[in-house]
Amino acid sequence: MPSHAEKKVLPYTPEQMFDMVVDVAAYPEFLPWCIATRVRQSSDTELVADMIIGFKMFREQFTTRDTLVRPNAIHVEYEDGPFKYLKNHWLFQSEGEHCLVDFSVEFEFRSHLLEMAIGKVFTEAVHRMVGAFEKRADALYG
Repeated sequence: MPSHAEKKVLPYTPEQMFDMVVDVAAYPEFLPWCIATRVRQSSDTELVADMIIGFKMFREQFTTRDTLVRPNAIHVEYEDGPFKYLKNHWLFQSEGEHCLVDFSVEFEFRSHLLEMAIGKVFTEAVHRMVGAFEKRADALYG
């Protein structure tokens, strides 16, 4: 099962980073391979959203249920779509004037074909996605 974890200190507050990551509606503006999103349900503690991702000839939609612990964490649980399993966590910890961002993701596709196609570029894809969030933070708050 592909997985990735990354920690980075960024010159923003946990509140800023939390607000940026929880703004799922903006993902198509900056996130590679994100074609569209739709927020189904949103409250102070939970977000249910659909995302359509496209990579080469593949286009898949999936739904997640996110538990929101403002401003310190976003825990993403898989609900429906092409995965057997998907778990993602964002943790935000104050480091003086900065924020330690702790990101992790694990997933497995149901389709062997998708797994083969994505598995080969998984590490590069995750680095690009994490980089896209960092660039978005710079654009919003830098």
